[in-house]
Amino acid sequence: MSATTLLVVDDAPENLQLLSALLSPQYRVKVANSGIRALGVVALSPPDLILLDVMMPEMDGLEVLRRLKADPISRDIPVILLTALTAAIDEQEGLEAGAIDYLTKPISPPLLLARVHNHLQLKAAQDRLRHQNEFLEEQVRARTRDIETLQDITIHTLASLAETRDNETGNHLRRTQHYVRLLAEGLQRHPHCPEPLDAETIQLLFKSAPLHDIGKVGIPDRILLKPGPLEPEEFELMKQHARMGREALDSAERTLGQSVPFLEIAKDIAGAHHEHWDGNGYPDGLAGTAIPLAGRLMALADVYDALISRRVYKAPFSHERAVEMISEASGTQFDPLLVEIFLTQQEQFRAIARQFADTASPAWAQPG
Repeated sequence: MSATTLLVVDDAPENLQLLSALLSPQYRVKVANSGIRALGVVALSPPDLILLDVMMPEMDGLEVLRRLKADPISRDIPVILLTALTAAIDEQEGLEAGAIDYLTKPISPPLLLARVHNHLQLKAAQDRLRHQNEFLEEQVRARTRDIETLQDITIHTLASLAETRDNETGNHLRRTQHYVRLLAEGLQRHPHCPEPLDAETIQLLFKSAPLHDIGKVGIPDRILLKPGPLEPEEFELMKQHARMGREALDSAERTLGQSVPFLEIAKDIAGAHHEHWDGNGYPDGLAGTAIPLAGRLMALADVYDALISRRVYKAPFSHERAVEMISEASGTQFDPLLVEIFLTQQEQFRAIARQFADTASPAWAQPG
């Protein structure tokens, strides 16, 4: 274990000699005969405590102290001021600048040793507490990362289960995640953004998006996997997947006994991503801004991906045709503001589709 190091700063050689003689039996002592030199010593190798004379030429002790406390490297080093002055205003100024104590000259050796010892003990205790707090904070961060990782794995496992039953791929989940985030970021920058969107909310939208079709686990295979158009009564059953998904997530939240931000957003995504701007969607026939924003974002992202992807009941459309169809549905199926943003981002949508393309003939590669 290295010896405790003290720095003594005084412009008088006899004071440096006296203080060094008093302190060196117990501590490693460095000396500096000016404020400038003291700052240089601290910059090279910060000591554990500084004894600093106030009255020095060129740069006095108070100015040295202010510079020490302004530097992250030295601001936590305890400083004891040494002065022949006794006016209360001088002590007040020094303490306000960050000194921990005052010793008046001529120095009493027993008092000097006691003060140095006590302040070093106090600093050691503060260092232990700070290190303990840093350790606990890192433990909390690590635990939070573990929970978030488990949360992400659970989301993708559940979502993949639903998508697998629908003969869709995990890439659909990844693509729609990125579409939703892209749209949300565009909305965040838009001057007419209808509600606050911060980075945390956008990340929750990204994480929750894969759960949009979780309710499909409750739809019979004869309907879910039917290769042709659904009969009216079959479509009525299919439409229940939005309500089922919302209710399943709501049940999970009730089981936890508390509101969970990503589940709140996931409920909106699952329950509202088939609502239409004009009120002709399902399951609740919501219209306009009564549709949760998360549902409106997911609606456009999901339809774009469905249009450019192959399904058991349809061939893929080209990217250009998908953009055209979404544009035509502005104000009826989709939020006009989101369509406006989508049209400015369409090449980024195409890039996401290309990055997470399915193995079978991707629609983005097809001519318009």
